[in-house]
Amino acid sequence: MTVRGHCILSHGFESGPDATKVTALAEVAERLGWSHERPDFTDLDQRRDAGPLGDVPARLARLKGLAEAAARRGPLVLAGSSLGAWISGRVSLDVPVVGLFLMAPPVQVGALPALAAAEVPITIVHGWDDELIPADTVYAWARPRRARLELVVDGHRLNEHVHDCAAAFERLLAGVSA
Repeated sequence: MTVRGHCILSHGFESGPDATKVTALAEVAERLGWSHERPDFTDLDQRRDAGPLGDVPARLARLKGLAEAAARRGPLVLAGSSLGAWISGRVSLDVPVVGLFLMAPPVQVGALPALAAAEVPITIVHGWDDELIPADTVYAWARPRRARLELVVDGHRLNEHVHDCAAAFERLLAGVSA
């Protein structure tokens, strides 16, 4: 089978590459003929000397290096949950991607720059009851970008909607493959 492209799936803060949501996305990518990788940022999340969210600049640099290498091989989709969504959006400004998939994206994270992303197809899944990131702020960010926004009755971790996240990711990959 010919590989359609590559997906880099970034976990959230204090999560890991085997987290439920990124694992579900990896299964979708594989089934649709996309190669994929799930970088491990846990060492950087533990660096509290770098800030309350660990070493965010190092997270960005690690993802950017992986994304640059992958983009040279073909179409690239970046996906992430929470802080993983934020770094995916930021890296998409510097590395050519064909799509972005953001779960519970923080529009603003403390003193970090606001969430930004390349002008590519974007799908967002966010919880109405997200206790960290109000749904209204995500809607306000998504609207001018014409991003596909799926709001579900869930909290920040989207634990009750992993299947919905996987289905939305499948639709994004099918759309960028067409």
